[in-house]
This record gives sequence, structure tokens and C-alpha cells, in this order.
Amino acid sequence: MSSIPRNQWYVAAYSSEIGQDLFSRTICGEPILFWRTRSGQVTAVPDRCVHRRFPLSQAPSRLVDDQVVCGYHGFTYGADGKCVFVPGQSRIPRTARLLPYPLVEQDSFVWVFIGDAAKADVSSIPRAPYLASPAYTTVAGMEPLQARFSLLVDNLLDLSHETYLHGGYIGTPEVAETPITTEVDDDAGIVYVSRHMDDAECPPFYAKSTGLQGRISRWQDIEYTPPCLYKLHSRIAPVGSVPNPDGSDPDAFHVEVVYAITPETEHSTHDFWSVARDFALGDEEVSKFLAENNRTVVLQDVEALNVLEGVVSAEPAGYQELSINIDTGGLAARRLLQRQLAQQPTSAAIS
Repeated sequence: MSSIPRNQWYVAAYSSEIGQDLFSRTICGEPILFWRTRSGQVTAVPDRCVHRRFPLSQAPSRLVDDQVVCGYHGFTYGADGKCVFVPGQSRIPRTARLLPYPLVEQDSFVWVFIGDAAKADVSSIPRAPYLASPAYTTVAGMEPLQARFSLLVDNLLDLSHETYLHGGYIGTPEVAETPITTEVDDDAGIVYVSRHMDDAECPPFYAKSTGLQGRISRWQDIEYTPPCLYKLHSRIAPVGSVPNPDGSDPDAFHVEVVYAITPETEHSTHDFWSVARDFALGDEEVSKFLAENNRTVVLQDVEALNVLEGVVSAEPAGYQELSINIDTGGLAARRLLQRQLAQQPTSAAIS
């Protein structure tokens, strides 16, 4: 029984990852082949020839004039997935085609729909427009996680772990000490978790990127849209500074941290991360610092969650975990994920 919601949009790649070469990535257990045509459009089809299932991303398969030629027997497919050449005969079988995945490029991401293509509602894709906005500078990366995606969801919705796992980077005592507020918009399917620290230590991640020293006002406002997109709206400002009544906030630095949480398999995940900032826009040193430090933080999470996956996989059925106040966001996310699973013909519990 799968624990991965289907009939859902997932981030398959950054737009920058896909060019006029064959590119493959497994999403929700499905190997998918991508390439960008000469007109700039991205195509997504199953990474498997219909003839003898040879992976079309595997050499000597190749791309010729926007068509992919299978390196095993030469079956050739257009960007629409239709077979245009079969060796040794002129008639092309009616079933010789690859069914394209619904695909959208948006906010620097390539999104694919996993499930019934008839249910692929483009308007349901969550937005993160600052990732492609000239008003922000963004650094980004992706780390493979050998753990189920729900463990990463739990991790990101309880930021109190920053104090202990990420000390010296983004963690300070106030993160764990400050209570959170949790709200759920059931109609929109979004979980909101907020932690506002009015007088906190400035961690190195922000001190070195913003220039602020000493104590700061630090806000963390999370917005999670299951199953795939997590946004952390981070506000860093001098103590006592608050936004103006009109919403402007000239004394603050704003960092938008985005995670696309994409299951690779039942027990592995593509951990896409982006950090967008509205300050020091042209400063390459700040970009380099934030990229290196955020990747370090992500790898600390990866190491911990890989260990946790082994523990969870080996524990006996019916094990009862303990939850406390800081877990309300994660528990709300589990409930929404369970609701998505319940809408499928078969489902399994989020653990």
C-alpha cells in the first residue's frame, strides 16, 4: 500500500536542469524522461521504450532533431510521445507511443502531474513567484534523501530542531523556547505555522548575510501545501522593528526559503531547496555564503533523516510515538496528507 499521494503535481526538476539533452528522474516510483525541444518546450514521457522496456535515457539512446532514438532497437519517438519509426517495417503499431505527463514550468520549477492526467488542474499548483522575480536573488540546490518524504515534512514543520541540529548556522536557543501558533485552511489545504521571536540572538546565517549584529527580531512564518511545496517566510530585523500599517517593511531583511518535497520512491526523496532574498541582490559573496551554508544545513537534515528512516523502518507495528505542542503543524500536515490518500482507490498511513 503506497503512502505517496497521487493525482498530484510534484516538482521534477529546476528549469535550469533540463536542456537539449536526455534527462531522467524517478518521481513517485515512475522513471520519467525529460528533454527541451529546440523551440524551448520541455517534454516528459516514461523513460522506457514500449518495445522491450529499455530506458530511453540510457546510452546509446540519443536525441536527434527533437526525437529520441532508443539505443536498443531504434524505436524513435517525437516530443509528443508518438512513435515515428519502427525498425524493419513501415507500419507503426497503434500502441507504439509514450503517454506524456502533464507538465508546467512555473517559478523556476518543472512540475509534473502523477496520476490520472484528466485530473491535472494547473490552477492547483502552489506558487512561489519570488524564485523567478528580479526583486529577489535566489540560490538553490537539490539533495537526495534516503528517507520517506513524510519524515522531511515533519522536520520542516517543527523548526525547534534548529536549536539542536543546526547550532552555529541557523539555530539559536530562542527557536526552541518560543511557542508556535498553528492554523489550518481545510478548504485550501494549507497548514500555517508561525513563530515570532521579538528579541533573539542573531545566528551566523543571518548575521553574515545581512550585517545585523547582536539581538534581532526574527519571524518564521511557514506555509505548507501538501504534498509538495513548503515555504518559510523569514523576517529578520532590529529589535523593536515592525512592519508599517501599509505592509511595507523597510527596516527588515526578508528571506523566502522554499522546499519542494518530491518522493522518489516509498523510501527516498528529492529534497529541492531554494533561498530567495530581497537584499544584497548583486552581491556574489552573499550568494556564495548563503548557498554553502544552506546546503550544510540541508545535509545536516539529510544525515539525521537517513538515520531516522532506518529506525522507523525497523520498529515494530503499532509503535506509539509521543507528540507535544511543537508538533501541531506536523500533525496537521499528516491529516491533510491522509485526506489526499483517502481520495485514491488505495492508500496507506502516513508514518
